[in-house]
Amino acid sequence: MDVPLWLALIVVGWLGIKLFRPPAWLVAVILLGGYLLADSLLAPVINTAIK
Repeated sequence: MDVPLWLALIVVGWLGIKLFRPPAWLVAVILLGGYLLADSLLAPVINTAIK
């Protein structure tokens, strides 16, 4: 099943806010940072560390 990245980010953000009740700005910063990091030069290093 292929899920668009924007949809996954929305779902994760919504679940994070509903389940853990952090400030909404903190969730937005973490999701945006992860999205930007995934498109950076560090993406291959992170990918090999996860697998």
